[in-house]
Amino acid sequence: MTTDAAPGLLRLDTLQGRGALAATILGSGMAFLDGTIVNVATKHIGTDFHASFSALQWVLNAYTLTLAALILLGGSLGDRLGRRRVFVVGVIWFATASLACALAPDVGVLIAARAVQGIGGALMTPGSLAIISSVFVAEDRARAVGAWSGLAGVSTALGPLLGGWLVQSFSWRWAFAINLPVAAAVAVLALRYVPETRSAHAPPRLDVSGTVLIALGLGGITFGTTLAGSDGWTAAAAGATALGVLFVGAFLLVERGEREPLVPLGLFRDRTFSGTNLMTFFTYAALGAMFFVLVLNLQVSAGYGALAAGLSMLPMTIVLLLVSARSGALAARIGPRLQLTLGPLVAGGGLLLLSRIDQHHHTYVIDVLPGVLLFALGMATLVAPLTATVMSSAPQDQVGVASGVNNAVARAGGLLAVAVLPTLAGLHGDAYRNITSMVHGYRIVAVSCVGLMLLSTATVALMIRNPTHVPPNTALTPKG
Repeated sequence: MTTDAAPGLLRLDTLQGRGALAATILGSGMAFLDGTIVNVATKHIGTDFHASFSALQWVLNAYTLTLAALILLGGSLGDRLGRRRVFVVGVIWFATASLACALAPDVGVLIAARAVQGIGGALMTPGSLAIISSVFVAEDRARAVGAWSGLAGVSTALGPLLGGWLVQSFSWRWAFAINLPVAAAVAVLALRYVPETRSAHAPPRLDVSGTVLIALGLGGITFGTTLAGSDGWTAAAAGATALGVLFVGAFLLVERGEREPLVPLGLFRDRTFSGTNLMTFFTYAALGAMFFVLVLNLQVSAGYGALAAGLSMLPMTIVLLLVSARSGALAARIGPRLQLTLGPLVAGGGLLLLSRIDQHHHTYVIDVLPGVLLFALGMATLVAPLTATVMSSAPQDQVGVASGVNNAVARAGGLLAVAVLPTLAGLHGDAYRNITSMVHGYRIVAVSCVGLMLLSTATVALMIRNPTHVPPNTALTPKG
């Protein structure tokens, strides 16, 4: 067994190094794939179960809620009990819950199974990046993170394509069942090629109170805002939202006084760490909300089938595959600030173009493809530098919890955006089945997401600077 005191265990160009990287990419990619593949299936789930729009929101958000609430705990467990061990347990848990989703007899059971699936994702997701940061030699970490970011991003973009094919050719249930063979491959690769690592300074006990408070906080806010979408801002909706905000506040107070906190708030004293996490929140809020309504709008107003809606996102896969790793390597040479500034602007321009899609403007080459390409180019420009910059600003023995924080921020951004933005746009009940209502709500969400991308760029301008010294191949690696 190795510890953080003995870095540089693997090299990327060896069989074991490639096997370890493949395990982490496939594992995190499975979680990212599931998050996007479900978007294509929502219309068919709604039809089969006669589900309201709020029920479809919960099909997505039940998973994201438990993932966001527990991913911090997942990172801490990996640092404490062993990153490979917790990662493999998460993979098996995720696969088991995916089977339950595939067999769900009604939307209520599906939502419950999605919540359980999120627990597996919380154990699995932070471990993938923490493993990379702890088992590779310093000079290979930037390349490994770049490959992880690019290929994990590809899996996110591949979701609509694969989901469309499965839903249209077979059933929406296969959107979940597809996780089982992938999980089996991940478990085999991890057990064979990934060495066990853990933090040399992991706390002897877990922060249970912090975990409960952040789960209650995110749950209250999500439940309240989603309820407001279907029933309006009733006393129940406003009360649940306010209670969630109070729980989040209590979480921050408890963490300040906790000797062994779930989230070491001292990490946020680093301006770069705080800035990149704030940028992560805005960027992934826009990504989550836009993916949710875009694929649905293509099917409702533009008349695309599930497969056509999925195929429309294929250019995003190609751009991410070609650009992400190169973007990470460039940031390692010149510093991340330029790419973190331009990426959201380019992505926001793509969202603005995509906002035109309706029953009259849906020709793929003219109305859809330009926006998809521009959005993909922006995301490919920023994803790898953003991930590597977050990790480089954390001490080596806290890479697990730093990864957990960043993942929690990303999921919380998507969770709250999916709960809030469609609500504000008037998408509730059966409104999404009406073309006029769907298009109107879709455009409000799209423009709101452009605003979130502008906030991402403003965050970079105010809070993120390039390192004063950028050594080759190691500039964006976690600090040892």
